[in-house]
Amino acid sequence: MTPKAVIFDCDGVVVDSEPMLFDLLSADLARHGLPMPVATLHHIFLGMTLQGLREKANVMGAKLPADWCDVFYTRLYAQLRLGTPLVPGILAVLDALDAAGIPYAMGSNGSAEKMQITLGQHGLIARFKGLFSGQTLGKPKPAPDLYLHAAVALGVDPSDCVVIEDSPTGARAAQAAGMRCMGYAPDGNAALATVGAVLFNDMKDLPVLLGL
Repeated sequence: MTPKAVIFDCDGVVVDSEPMLFDLLSADLARHGLPMPVATLHHIFLGMTLQGLREKANVMGAKLPADWCDVFYTRLYAQLRLGTPLVPGILAVLDALDAAGIPYAMGSNGSAEKMQITLGQHGLIARFKGLFSGQTLGKPKPAPDLYLHAAVALGVDPSDCVVIEDSPTGARAAQAAGMRCMGYAPDGNAALATVGAVLFNDMKDLPVLLGL
């Protein structure tokens, strides 16, 4: 069934920012007492807010200070401004949605500033009918509030929306919101399927999955 609206996660779905984030995170955690391979960090922390990540890492043995999130974001933003690539094939997906007259928005656990930085360098901000941050709303994923808020802004019933996600955290949020979820898993993230996402591994396949 073709949706009436689509809601995209940002990092790892529209912009390929996660390699930069996890490289910085790996170095920071090692400095603060929790060395871990990037692949392990990706498995544990993907989709979390930075504050949630800090709290979990400290429970696991890290010693991240109270101001760590602000300092980390400052360093991450500087890296992202140097150039953040798009996920391959995402522009063709947006073009297909535009051609079909289907509106789309963004719902991210990342900050509003980060979305402005990464999307802005590609001129994509105006194409989305709203960029919504779980941090700004105070209800990050896996709570459904972010996606329900986006559906209201789009003027579409949640059951008529499809969410595009790359993390189990986001897929759980979509499920809780009563929305279908397509799980982008270029490296075969089977965990997405366990929380109700329909997996695909190449953006070129998404228009067909959406019925476009």
